[in-house]
Amino acid sequence: MFGLFETAIPTQAAHAVLGTPIDAQPGPGQNVAVFGCGCFWGAEKGFWRLPGVVTTAVGYAGGSADKPSYNQVCSGRSGHSEVVRVVWDTALVDFSDLLKLFWECHDPTQGDRQGNDRGSQYRSVIYLDDPALMELAQASRQAYQLLLSGADFGPITTELLSNQTFWYAEPYHQQYLAKPGSRPYCSAQPSGLRLGAFEGASYKLDPRVWNSYDWSVGHCVLRGDNAPIQLA
Repeated sequence: MFGLFETAIPTQAAHAVLGTPIDAQPGPGQNVAVFGCGCFWGAEKGFWRLPGVVTTAVGYAGGSADKPSYNQVCSGRSGHSEVVRVVWDTALVDFSDLLKLFWECHDPTQGDRQGNDRGSQYRSVIYLDDPALMELAQASRQAYQLLLSGADFGPITTELLSNQTFWYAEPYHQQYLAKPGSRPYCSAQPSGLRLGAFEGASYKLDPRVWNSYDWSVGHCVLRGDNAPIQLA
């Protein structure tokens, strides 16, 4: 299980796109991890579109304050990062696939910012409590660093930590980009480098899935459909 979960959003039980409970705990054959890669609006959409993802939710993690609000997190005083909680079906999608999306969808070398968004709340993070998944995350980071260094990027600044409390964000942030009247926005600045094989990787998704994520196109996440990716 992933640490301690707290929620202040009982008014929204179902995912706006997937229809599953956004606070669902992982059942048999499922797992959970938390990712931070810039503004959580675009990051969440990137993950909910992956085949095999059971549910997603946005929130705050990695800080010291209890039950932080969006304003507190944006001030930088709480120490939290904007993050996405992802529950997935391990028979359909491997953690390797989620890591591939994570590394490719943003620039993990930018420190306390992502694109025009600046502040510690936009830092790159992976939080999980499964030791085997942590080893896989570390191996993927090493592999992606080699790619980045070869393309003249700096060192990866991504935090990889366990025992972090996840706090659900306010209801209006949940699946924000799928809701009527939302402001299309994504600050991520992908490097354009594609993660391939790395130690322990066991990709499950059809390679054609990644054609739905063309990071060479500005604001790819915003251009993509809200629905989960389905192959013909």
